[in-house]
Amino acid sequence: MTSKIRHVTVDCADAYTLGSFWAKVLDQPLHEDDHPGDEEALIEAAGLLFVTVPDAKTVKNRVHLDVQPQDRSRDEEVDRLLGLGATLVDDRRKADGTGWAVLADPEGNEFCVERSEAERGQ
Repeated sequence: MTSKIRHVTVDCADAYTLGSFWAKVLDQPLHEDDHPGDEEALIEAAGLLFVTVPDAKTVKNRVHLDVQPQDRSRDEEVDRLLGLGATLVDDRRKADGTGWAVLADPEGNEFCVERSEAERGQ
């Protein structure tokens, strides 16, 4: 018997708030038992668990998420995520349409926005 990854766990200052941000990013609901002030918040369909911890983030993430828009372009998705509260950390988009954007969620966790499947097929 082997193991499987059940969750990717993100330590954070406010599990519910950060989980809510990612729920909007992924258009997936938080678990029905999660409420403001809870120490944990789960996006079950994505396997993302947010856990409130007392430690602040101090260094670059060793593991990060790469998101790929499903119904819009990379650039449209970057704009949408900035509107949700993300910040642009590093813009690696190229004039020829390749590349990606490095964003940070409201607690400073870096993630990348890649080109959509349709853009990759061009």
